[in-house]
Amino acid sequence: MPELPEVETVARGLALKMEGRTLVRVAQHRPNLRTPFPAGFVQRLTGRRVAGIGRRAKYVLVRLDNDDTLLIHLGMSGSMVVSRGPAGAPGAHDHVVMETDDGAVVTFNDPRRFGLMDLIADGQVDSHPLLAKLGPEPLGNEFDADTLSARLAGKMTPIKAALLDQRVVAGLGNIYVCEALFRSGISPERSAASVAGRDAQRLVPAIRDVLTEAIAAGGSSLRDYVQSDGELGYFQHSFAVYGREGEGCPGCDCDINRTGGVRRLVQAGRSSFFCARRQR
Repeated sequence: MPELPEVETVARGLALKMEGRTLVRVAQHRPNLRTPFPAGFVQRLTGRRVAGIGRRAKYVLVRLDNDDTLLIHLGMSGSMVVSRGPAGAPGAHDHVVMETDDGAVVTFNDPRRFGLMDLIADGQVDSHPLLAKLGPEPLGNEFDADTLSARLAGKMTPIKAALLDQRVVAGLGNIYVCEALFRSGISPERSAASVAGRDAQRLVPAIRDVLTEAIAAGGSSLRDYVQSDGELGYFQHSFAVYGREGEGCPGCDCDINRTGGVRRLVQAGRSSFFCARRQR
């Protein structure tokens, strides 16, 4: 599933092509994705000008000139690719196609149909059921060591699981939590409540740095993810531990035959990759 850097990359790419443009044609090719499309979906979008595009957690938010907002979640396999018109016949998994007044064609493709689109009425974005309980944005000013410590206080779950809880901090997923915990020297098996004070002071900048670097690299392409121009991201080439079971981590000087290198364990059904020597 695309995580924060991938969604941020898509949102920025869409903004370059769609902001200030009018949606002159909208086609919907099925009644539902993970959830049904809202009533009057095509009619409510057609003729609207895109006032701005941003992101909240793992959601793309497209603000329209009537102050309604199109909410988009890419799901497990969704992509939004911009090409030049006119639009041809849709592919088997091209579920929504939007054309702008300058000839850009934006196609939402989702083979597994775990994504979704919704329209949020003016003033109801923050109270939308998918957004209302989200934690702070990890790249926002409100996210700091004190905030993280407070949100982790009393939680006996492993720190890895706590960071994946979108109510604790928004937008983090498996890849970047593994990488941030490695950089901060914190074991994914530590109890969340124990990550406070100096540990939180190390973890917060590690999270910020990993996300910032991943955004600059266009995200990570492991399976289906592509940027809005159809290109792959390349942060996967910079992974320190994720997906590198049995390998040495950056700067490794240990005997891999003895230590086993990067380890993998399963936590709540998700793979955690870590260095037992460096992460405590």
